[in-house]
Amino acid sequence: MITLRFEAGTLELEGVPGGFELPASCRFDKRSNSHRAPACAYAEVVTALHRAGVAYQDLARRYAELSASLVLHREPRPFQTEALAEFRRAHGRGVVVLPTGAGKSHLAVLAIQDRRRSTLVVVPTLDLVRQWYDLLRTSFGCEVGIVGGGSHELRELTVTTYDSAYLHMQHFGARFGLVVFDECHHLPSETYQLAAELCLAPFRLGLSATPERPDGRDAVLDRLIGPVVYRKDIVELSGEYLADYETVRLDVDLTPAERAEYAEQRKLYTDFLRAQGIRMSRGSGWSEFVQRAARSSAGRRAFQAYLRQRELSLAATGKLLALERLLDQHQNEQVLIFTQDNATAYAVSRRFLIPVITHQTKVKERSEILERFSRRQYGAIATSKVLNEGVDVPDASVAVVISGSGSVREHVQRLGRILRRSGDKRAILYELVSAGTSEHFTSERRREHVAYR
Repeated sequence: MITLRFEAGTLELEGVPGGFELPASCRFDKRSNSHRAPACAYAEVVTALHRAGVAYQDLARRYAELSASLVLHREPRPFQTEALAEFRRAHGRGVVVLPTGAGKSHLAVLAIQDRRRSTLVVVPTLDLVRQWYDLLRTSFGCEVGIVGGGSHELRELTVTTYDSAYLHMQHFGARFGLVVFDECHHLPSETYQLAAELCLAPFRLGLSATPERPDGRDAVLDRLIGPVVYRKDIVELSGEYLADYETVRLDVDLTPAERAEYAEQRKLYTDFLRAQGIRMSRGSGWSEFVQRAARSSAGRRAFQAYLRQRELSLAATGKLLALERLLDQHQNEQVLIFTQDNATAYAVSRRFLIPVITHQTKVKERSEILERFSRRQYGAIATSKVLNEGVDVPDASVAVVISGSGSVREHVQRLGRILRRSGDKRAILYELVSAGTSEHFTSERRREHVAYR
């Protein structure tokens, strides 16, 4: 008889009879005289044993049926019901793609109730740990465990961060039958994917508004979680389930002094690229530039010129003047102001006397700012990237993007922050772009999404 064991994030198979063909994920381990596979192969291995009619003893599985049941029932929206049905059809494995504000977390609650297994929810930030902790505790009326942020308490419903999950999964990866990866586009990174590989859970749900990654590694989600089983984009839900919205791009002129300095610094930078034969359009262009810039004084000057011309376009004086007009225009609405860097966020805070949230803001202060914003004691918040993802700010109806990266995901996430439906709210996102600078190319790249067409 074959015996299955969970050992440090792997699935160990002892007593495999000669001639029996195991799944390709299993390899013979001479050290233990047994076959071994990543823990994530558990469902595949058990299914293969069942189909072959091979007897086995399962000492690997340490998860149990969920004892808690939903105590707070909320009528699912039609698309949530459809998504849950597709998740079932895929045997409880797959990725669901829904825009921010569409209720991905409620879908996960429905999936937990449907699978009835002890569940681990994995999230990217401590802010989201707090939100999921509150959601699960109120939804199921039970104590919820937390791993991360100084806590290490495992319960049948537990929330952890990606950082803690990949560090500790080898120890508790057999204790959960369902794992939910929130914002699952984080998972394919070299380290975080261990959180999925070392986990035994046969049932897996991935949630994201934008699962695609620039590096193409989103392809591994199929192996780590399952295929995309359901998808709805912003344009399909706006108006009925999300707020109606519009996006406005405003070109802002540099001052004459900024324009002259921008041209000078831009020329230093581009002359170096041409002299070195570096094409930034190639995938390796940036790394080539960094490496060659470090080898000479001319290269270091070019790198400083690159930083300065970028600073001039991202934080142009005219952008703060445009922001002043927009804040006056929307003084009776809740406004989120996004920047690419902390320095600009703090500059906005000082100039307009509004609170700022960056990665340096302590958790208690961050919570207090968001609470006062929700009570309309604050009309606006400035932030660099902290509010891009996951944080619930349902009252915000206006977003002003002063600067950002070329990431489509980041731009869609920022739009999503203002799309939660509230009465007849109509949301608007302003994108401030320095005219006649390379920021126009950045803007075009990040708007390559159906939400902006």
